[in-house]
Amino acid sequence: MIRTAKPLLGPAAVLLLAACASAPMHYYTLMAPADQSAGGQAAPAAVGASLPFEVLPVGVPAQVDQPQLVVREGGQGVALLGSERWIAPLGDEVRGALSADLARELHSQDVSGLPGNGKPVLRIKLDLRRFDSAPGSYALIEGAWSVRLLHGGHPAALACTSRVSESVGPGYDALVQGHQRALGELAGQIAAAARALGNGQTPACPAG
Repeated sequence: MIRTAKPLLGPAAVLLLAACASAPMHYYTLMAPADQSAGGQAAPAAVGASLPFEVLPVGVPAQVDQPQLVVREGGQGVALLGSERWIAPLGDEVRGALSADLARELHSQDVSGLPGNGKPVLRIKLDLRRFDSAPGSYALIEGAWSVRLLHGGHPAALACTSRVSESVGPGYDALVQGHQRALGELAGQIAAAARALGNGQTPACPAG
């Protein structure tokens, strides 16, 4: 009888395969808890009529437009975290979080995708230029945004750039919460311009 030798896996290989098979996947969202106001602070009371708004699709840098979290690792190095992932595409996550924060700030609703009824509406556009994640250090967003009041044949508009950085503690939960706070602060800046436009005032870009 001829017996065929079967290859044996060494202990190290067995442990490696077991680790790969059992590595848990963690999913994160930029949507802050429903009872948390944008930026972690109470939204100001609405002045005048609350106008509906629409948030256009958000542009994000190609370097971080990945299912996995992309983080900085000292110096200029970056890492793509295989088991730490966004629950949805990053652009959709940013847009959803911004929409929810603006709804709280403006005491209004996002009517994106709904048929127009001829009433005034605020159109908001955000293009992120940076979305930096440094665990245990900071969460930073930087981008160009605009608010346009669509009303009749004479729309009013404002275009600005903002840079918001939040200090974060160790761990990926803290990092994502830092990005939630940064987006909340950005939403507050956009909402201030939107309220001014809605009240017939001349808005200004945030200082700095």
